[in-house]
Amino acid sequence: MNITITTAAEKFMRRMVRFGGAGAEAGFRLTVSAGGCSGYASAFSVEAAPQPGDAALDVNGLKLFLPAESRLMLEGVTIDFTDTTMESGLSFVNPNAAACGTCGSSATGAAAVKVDISGIQRRT
Repeated sequence: MNITITTAAEKFMRRMVRFGGAGAEAGFRLTVSAGGCSGYASAFSVEAAPQPGDAALDVNGLKLFLPAESRLMLEGVTIDFTDTTMESGLSFVNPNAAACGTCGSSATGAAAVKVDISGIQRRT
């Protein structure tokens, strides 16, 4: 699978897994589907094990669980993490995606989507 995860994104994912309370063998489950201005809608969670149909990728010892549809959507994509005073979250940059032109990403030739971390809640 051709996917790039930046150091910042990997660090964020590791923190989520470490503090997610799902155990030592837990992984970061990322679901990406079609939708939104950039073509992506996404959600993530920390899971004790992959769900049926998930692929478990090893990213420098980090377990990344990806459903089949997500694997297709993420082919050739770079996953990054941004943490500024104005925004914080994962971003997905697909150099082959056509942008709509209303968000300013068409100038770079790549579409990106942010996932806001303010909605993260711990499972009980």
